[in-house]
Amino acid sequence: MIFERRAIITRVLNLRHLSSNAKSKDIPHTAIGGCHYPHDDWTNVSTKMLSYVGRNIHLQNNHPLSLIRQRIVQFFHKTFIGRTGNAVFSVYDNLNPIVTVEENFDSLLIPVDHPSRKKSDCYYLNQNHLLRAHTTAHQARLMSMGLNNFLIVGDVYRRDEIDSTHYPVFHQVDAVRLRTAQDLFPLDASILSVFDKGVERTEETQEHYNKEISCLMINEMKKTLEMMASELFGKDVKTRWVSAYFPFTHPSFELEILHHDKWMEVLGCGLIEQKILKTAGAVNHIGWAFGLGLERLAMHLYEIPDIRLFWSEDLGFLSQFNVEDPRTPIKYKPVSIYPPCSNDISFWLPQDAPFASNDFYDLVRNIGGDLIEQVNLIDEFTSPKKKMTSHCYRIVYRHMERTLTQEEVNVIHKDIEKTAVNELKVTIR
Repeated sequence: MIFERRAIITRVLNLRHLSSNAKSKDIPHTAIGGCHYPHDDWTNVSTKMLSYVGRNIHLQNNHPLSLIRQRIVQFFHKTFIGRTGNAVFSVYDNLNPIVTVEENFDSLLIPVDHPSRKKSDCYYLNQNHLLRAHTTAHQARLMSMGLNNFLIVGDVYRRDEIDSTHYPVFHQVDAVRLRTAQDLFPLDASILSVFDKGVERTEETQEHYNKEISCLMINEMKKTLEMMASELFGKDVKTRWVSAYFPFTHPSFELEILHHDKWMEVLGCGLIEQKILKTAGAVNHIGWAFGLGLERLAMHLYEIPDIRLFWSEDLGFLSQFNVEDPRTPIKYKPVSIYPPCSNDISFWLPQDAPFASNDFYDLVRNIGGDLIEQVNLIDEFTSPKKKMTSHCYRIVYRHMERTLTQEEVNVIHKDIEKTAVNELKVTIR
């Protein structure tokens, strides 16, 4: 019965975007899953980016991201068990990645002027819809459906720099755990509410929260996530907590582990802002949440050197993760190492149009795809005479499965130059 309920909720969340008022064919639009998203001044998602939607490599058998996903889900299922012996946490790992601006930002109290909303940071279908920038975008809707304990796993999309650890599509795990005073103190009838109107907001607590309950939830959260880190990185892993800031939690923390003699951030977490819970209808609850990136963990756990490898269909890569037990220790062995090719591109920035480096990175990705290993801004100067600013970028090309020729690279590079002139209004030097 519980699996049937989860399936129904997943279908509802996936189908809520299928609008019945399809737009006229003469209006440019993006059509996905039977729904039409008309283009406007905010539209910046490319066909290349849309090709990733539905790939769901985190659900692919014997894929490194799937192995870590399974380990996290198994950990929560064995750690939190209900009175009847069932798993407390439900899992949603195939939700529609197209969300509204309200879901991605407003429902999480992200300010209107926050830089994460910029077109240069997100992939917008139009001013009202975008490819989710984090799986946290689904939290409010799931809570409003009455869910108190759940995991969300999925692909997220951000326009970013280009190097071996950044990719415009990556995968996250989010979790929410909500409790009432009765859940926490079933044998103490004197504690009737999670609230105490005499409490003011401090660095350690939100306003109006019962301090004892707030501390109890923080302790449960930290203990749980430390145990999860031990599950993933070994029982002897060293951890530490660092204070952080997120618009949707307070207090907020980041968990770091000592890995290869360096402190590495693993996840962000905190107590969910009460305003979010109230809006979602969970008015008598207090809750904690966390979020982490799967690629980041997989690159460290399996010593995978380049984030592009996660999208490889080469059997030499995938066969290394063909194991029955997701906890099997694996160290990635390079199938082969091919030499890079690098070309520079220099141009004057437009004087009468906005320019953002992320726009150029996205353009390079769209044209070069996974042949692009890295793009670095290596020189920037302003000419006193021309009153113009110049950028010079070095683009490193490398094929993951064969040697690239300079002739092949030159063709792609020329296409990048031409497209940058036409779309970004730059002037090649």
